[in-house]
Amino acid sequence: MIVDDREENRYVLERILRNAGYLCEGVDRGARALELALTDPDLIILDVQLPDMSGYDVCRRLKADPVTSSIMILQVSASFVSNDDRVKALDAGADAYITHPIDRMVLVATVRALLRLRAAETASRKSSDQWQTTFDSLLEGVALIDEQGCIVRWNSAFFGMCGVAAQLQAGESAALLLERMIGTSEPLSGNDQRFSAEYGFGKRALQVSVNRIDGRAAEGEKVLILADTTDRKLAEHALRMAERLSASGKMANAIAHEINNPLEALTNLIFLARSSDSMQMTQPLLEAAARELDRVSRITKQSLSFHRDTDKPIEVDLGELLEDVTGMMDRSAAVHRVRLTLHKQAAGKVRGFSGQLVQVFSNLIRNAIEVSSPGTEVTVRLSSVERAGHQGNRVTVHDRGAGIPADIRANIFDPFFTTKQLRGSGLGLWVSRSLVTRHQGTIRFRSCQLPGRSGTTFEVFIPSVRTGGDHKEQGS
Repeated sequence: MIVDDREENRYVLERILRNAGYLCEGVDRGARALELALTDPDLIILDVQLPDMSGYDVCRRLKADPVTSSIMILQVSASFVSNDDRVKALDAGADAYITHPIDRMVLVATVRALLRLRAAETASRKSSDQWQTTFDSLLEGVALIDEQGCIVRWNSAFFGMCGVAAQLQAGESAALLLERMIGTSEPLSGNDQRFSAEYGFGKRALQVSVNRIDGRAAEGEKVLILADTTDRKLAEHALRMAERLSASGKMANAIAHEINNPLEALTNLIFLARSSDSMQMTQPLLEAAARELDRVSRITKQSLSFHRDTDKPIEVDLGELLEDVTGMMDRSAAVHRVRLTLHKQAAGKVRGFSGQLVQVFSNLIRNAIEVSSPGTEVTVRLSSVERAGHQGNRVTVHDRGAGIPADIRANIFDPFFTTKQLRGSGLGLWVSRSLVTRHQGTIRFRSCQLPGRSGTTFEVFIPSVRTGGDHKEQGS
């Protein structure tokens, strides 16, 4: 658009620019220019001296309006040629300023430069809009933190997670925000490249992650990410409970047999004791009955230890726990005609949840029994080891079955993956790994399918209770 009240000036400029390949439209009034600017021309060549208003005022109004602010404005004048006039035009928002007489080549070069600048700004604005849309579309809450530790920008998910409850404001301290939300600023205190941990926020669980932004221009800046893991943790808890109930069902028959045997013996002993007239004969019968009652009590205790658990981690003796688990699994081993043996070395205590550890080891031992051939042995070993500078306890469960096929070894810890068809839930090993991880431990296996050497060994490593300091459970 060429805005000039002198027709001859408009004609000359239009001819030069049309020859250069541009479409032009002439306007002789400032008010008309403001109206046509709403059609979004790429460039306006604006004369300073117009009959109805100053070109400076037209420029200022165009740049103040968000709809027209991106239009390039080249101001021209034959009367206002001083440096002060140039400064006034540029202060009003003009992108360039030239004076008459206008050189044809200078005019075309200036127009090209301004159009390149507009194209770059348009591309940048489009990229910014795309980035902002993507930024706001993320399900995770993301906030940018400057080198002073202040929050400068966030997406809608971040505000939705903490904006109202935590009174989120631009420029406030990210450390203070985290203090209000999760009670600690620990995620921001380290200098590591990445930090990630789970915290409670009201009735929700949040995964809080902090990443440093690399680059000289962003030195000291960080990205704070909040992920609401409440639904995932509830789903995982439901799956763990489902696996636990499944395991309980598998054990119910064995426990019933274990209790039924001493109860039958106890019934017979009481009948014989009541039928006897001699105290000398009754005494041994009562002693035998007491032993059977102790056996029932032990079986009941072992069963309850599988179903009960504590809300907070406690010190657990793995030796005693494994004795209870193998005691529960003796009946299952006998049914499969498999020998179940436990070898214990001196091992330290661990800090954790006894019910969860019972679930882990009973699942591994049950799997080993089910894949073992009749007449073979399942061996459980407990020993104290040091790994990566940390003292801990290693439990291995070894069977002499056919081994795990190589093509499925990478999937055995995946949820719902099973080789037992309808007899398996596919959750046992997945749940076991998640429970071991909760105890800061590791679980791994090795398997062989060579003739005469086939078998599988699962190894669980759990750190010992630390001395001289409190144990901190990560991710709880």
